[in-house]
Amino acid sequence: MDKHITTPITEEITADLHSGDYVYITGEIYVARDAAHKRMIEALDRGDELPIDIKDATIYYMGPSPAREGHPIGSAGPTTATRMDKYAPRLLDLGEKAMIGKGKRSKEVIDAIIRNKAVYFAAVGGAGALLSKCIKKSEVICYDDLGAEAIRKLYVENFPAIVVIDKDGNNLYETAIKEFAK
Repeated sequence: MDKHITTPITEEITADLHSGDYVYITGEIYVARDAAHKRMIEALDRGDELPIDIKDATIYYMGPSPAREGHPIGSAGPTTATRMDKYAPRLLDLGEKAMIGKGKRSKEVIDAIIRNKAVYFAAVGGAGALLSKCIKKSEVICYDDLGAEAIRKLYVENFPAIVVIDKDGNNLYETAIKEFAK
């Protein structure tokens, strides 16, 4: 089922999302990859505040290519989510509600998704040029020394994704395999 959702992603929104749903996301989302996640966890370990408001936030695992003239961002395809698995449970426990990436997630992340009534979306890998057309604004928020891995705030319109893991832990990667085997 196709659904249009607006950020911030709240529990009311995740309650209506099911594994396999096609969604179109509009609103502000953050971009962070492994180096930025590592820095956020190090900040938390020092007792510092996070550089972003994590409550009901959506983090897109992506490292953009340089923007062409007149565009807010270059190619913007997803990166493999498993590299963030050691950091994601802690951020979910602090209020993050949605992640966008590609690939499978660990049991610890799935448990944190269920515990926090969150959701994991997949964006189509290899379609970065098309996905970038949904990005209307891009601004580096922090860690600009990381270049493409800096934390960015994006404004997206009708950004396409698929619910892979819903708030109940239903996992499209598992159910699709079983369905295919039939």
